[in-house]
Amino acid sequence: MTEHKTDAVTGASEVDASSASSLIEETKEEVKSPWPGPKGMIPVTSGKADDANVHNRAYLDNILVEMRVIDAVEPDLTTEIFGRKYASPLTLAAVSHLNKVLSDKSRKPMQEKARAAKNAKVLNWIGMESNEEYHEIVQEGGDTVRIVKPFADHEKIIGELQLAEKLGAVAVGMDIDHVPGTNGKYDVVDGIPLGPITFEDLQKYVHSVKIPFVAKGVLSVRDAVKARDAGAKAIVVSHHHGRIPFGVPPLKVLPEIKEALRGSGMTIFADGSLMSGYDAYKALALGADAVLIGRGILSELLKDGQEATEQKIVKMNEQLLEMMLYTGIKDTKSFDPSVLRFN
Repeated sequence: MTEHKTDAVTGASEVDASSASSLIEETKEEVKSPWPGPKGMIPVTSGKADDANVHNRAYLDNILVEMRVIDAVEPDLTTEIFGRKYASPLTLAAVSHLNKVLSDKSRKPMQEKARAAKNAKVLNWIGMESNEEYHEIVQEGGDTVRIVKPFADHEKIIGELQLAEKLGAVAVGMDIDHVPGTNGKYDVVDGIPLGPITFEDLQKYVHSVKIPFVAKGVLSVRDAVKARDAGAKAIVVSHHHGRIPFGVPPLKVLPEIKEALRGSGMTIFADGSLMSGYDAYKALALGADAVLIGRGILSELLKDGQEATEQKIVKMNEQLLEMMLYTGIKDTKSFDPSVLRFN
């Protein structure tokens, strides 16, 4: 059977359209995808018990919110990240390779996303791209965080981090959760071997640049503390859209991580299929300083491009503001987890 490997959310894949079709023919289990583009390029969750996204969605949907409307005022979404001001704590997640997805090659969704983030005055993240493609994408956008893979070639890692710094990235980081492949060996993405990350490796990557370093894919207090001790200035609490089977929902472990990092000054991001401003509110109330939105904009981005993406950001901001006003949260520094009720 053809092995179907995708870099969840990012779109990085070792399977092209024809081999993905063969896979579906072999398994006789075609899953309808809401995402445009070749089969195999945009991952679709299985819906089975080992799919961490199933548990993640159930957990999100069972967090309820009480009302606190007396003395509530219209909220302010202005958010400071890495010493810079943004219009919202919603940031656009580190997707990759989307310029390869569409049959219409005149469109470049990665650039469209970068422009949408710039116009919306929010932080943009970029995942696995060649140095040349990364350079082209960042020329179109505003503030950027570049996330690299844990390549087996450490010099490749350092080279990509330092290029991003040279091109004006506000921060860089690594998908620390992309070490294992589905066969229990180190993963291979787009034919490029990945490798392990030791604490000493992480320290070296952190100190290879002068801008903040983000450890992305933290799903335990243990890794959060190690990232802090290695010198990382931020983490993303995430399971990379279900890379780990039976993975704990990021928002379930987020409060423990928040407490463990108290007083460290680290920025805590969170993601995990945050599809609406209401989902984002729950992440922020549970301790995230800001959130990454990937799936929440992906359909709009791929189908209709930059303008639709900007409209989706506006809608999600409105939902976030609505929930903040209902619960008496005046700004992004005032979130209170006691407003949440777990069903």
